Amino acid sequence: MRITNLHHFSENHSFCVYRDFGLGTVDGTMLSQVYQPMVGAFAISLYHLLVQQVPMEKVGYSPVEQQRRLFLTLGLEPSEKGRKLLVELTSKLEAVGLLQTSRIYLPENDDYLYEYELQAPLSPAEFFKTQHLTLLLRDKIGKFAVLSLQEQLWSKENGDFPGRSMNKENISVPFYEIFELNAHSIDYELEQAIAEVSISRQPGLRIAEEEGFNYADIILRFPRNSANRTYVEGLRYNTEQLGTVNYVARKYELSVQDLCRLLDEDDIFDPDGRILQEELERRANLFFRQEKKRKGERQVQGGKVISLRQQEHAGTNEAPLEHAVQMEFYVEVPPQFMEKCDIHQYNMMLRNEPYTRLLKTFFPGAIPDNLLDIFENIDHNYKLPSEVINVLIHYLMALLTSGGEQRINRNFVNAIASNMLMKQVNTYEKAVHYIREQAKVKVKNETAAAGAPAGRARPYSRNARLKPEIPIVQSTGTDQDGGVSEEEFAELIKMAEMMQAGKNNGI
Repeated sequence: MRITNLHHFSENHSFCVYRDFGLGTVDGTMLSQVYQPMVGAFAISLYHLLVQQVPMEKVGYSPVEQQRRLFLTLGLEPSEKGRKLLVELTSKLEAVGLLQTSRIYLPENDDYLYEYELQAPLSPAEFFKTQHLTLLLRDKIGKFAVLSLQEQLWSKENGDFPGRSMNKENISVPFYEIFELNAHSIDYELEQAIAEVSISRQPGLRIAEEEGFNYADIILRFPRNSANRTYVEGLRYNTEQLGTVNYVARKYELSVQDLCRLLDEDDIFDPDGRILQEELERRANLFFRQEKKRKGERQVQGGKVISLRQQEHAGTNEAPLEHAVQMEFYVEVPPQFMEKCDIHQYNMMLRNEPYTRLLKTFFPGAIPDNLLDIFENIDHNYKLPSEVINVLIHYLMALLTSGGEQRINRNFVNAIASNMLMKQVNTYEKAVHYIREQAKVKVKNETAAAGAPAGRARPYSRNARLKPEIPIVQSTGTDQDGGVSEEEFAELIKMAEMMQAGKNNGI
């Protein structure tokens, strides 16, 4: 029992006992001859006292009483000395597996309730198979005494009876060969009544602990010399703030260590000691995204290692079962595969081969690392089946071949994979139907773009002209066909000579 402050464990605190077994003759012998030498007679007396708190003919919980009854029955002083002795006795019982102690905080009374859950002693066969208990008993009573106890607690078989014979056959009759149950009629009232009046342990408190972190979980892991220590200690009685902390922790999947690390940062609390929820959520979101990125990288690296191991042992494993493809879900063979396989072989490859093998067929030399990383990320993060990824690869290669895409972009591929995941495309048939619908949408968009009037073209589209066309003056046909006669040519020469002579006289 881990008790740091004895004021939290006194005779004034309440307690209850839970027991779901009954002690038999063998159990009593184990307690007196085996467990008592290890923990002492006083601890075994406490164990018997706790067992008697629940009526011997029943199992379950005892009434809630004050621990003063335990102190008076055991003859302990209700003082610091008696508390230390009771803590020591319960700790010994817990160490050997006879007791589990829980502390339950009661906010309405601002007090603690202690629950002692008793465990049945081990049978002789189980005890001597438990190494640390056997070694402890040896240290207490010696090796030969341990062997003598084992012989006393085990009744050997008769020498004339071959109990370990290889001819032993189990001839027991199973339940359903003797009894028949009417499984067609279901009694809902009986099941509901049994569930409401269940004799098994109710895990209500444990579920509440699993749903969120309590004050003890946080304060035990929070640094003592932190500047925010005082504010975190204030969460003990502030259930609203503690609920805010648990909400953020559940929202961003924070462990208690991560939560304490965030609460230790600056500007998380205001001067009055209240949590700044928006700032805490912002930092928790950053931490969540970083952790998700690191987890994705680890998954990708682990997937590479697993794929390599699978390739190494591929020869030793049996061939996987091939799945047939119906004719209505056949896809066309790409041009680069026309001479290698027919349409039946190609569709069987898409349906049954892993995506790494399909990429090798498209890239016989070596698969580009960036392309392999894209599909590994889709495989490990999106969890799409291999045949769906194969159909996606076929669709992307068809876009490249038709000139629709110049290159395979990571964002473009992730967008298609996200859309497939959102539409629950998880089979080969659904994937083929998906790419056919996408092809129809693409053809429809291209047709609409081609039929649009030129005057309504957007100025920022690729096919729109930024400047208007300027008409160029063309020579007429008459100018090209008409010629100069000899008389006209002679007159032109004469006129040129006269003009030259006039220029010379003027000089």
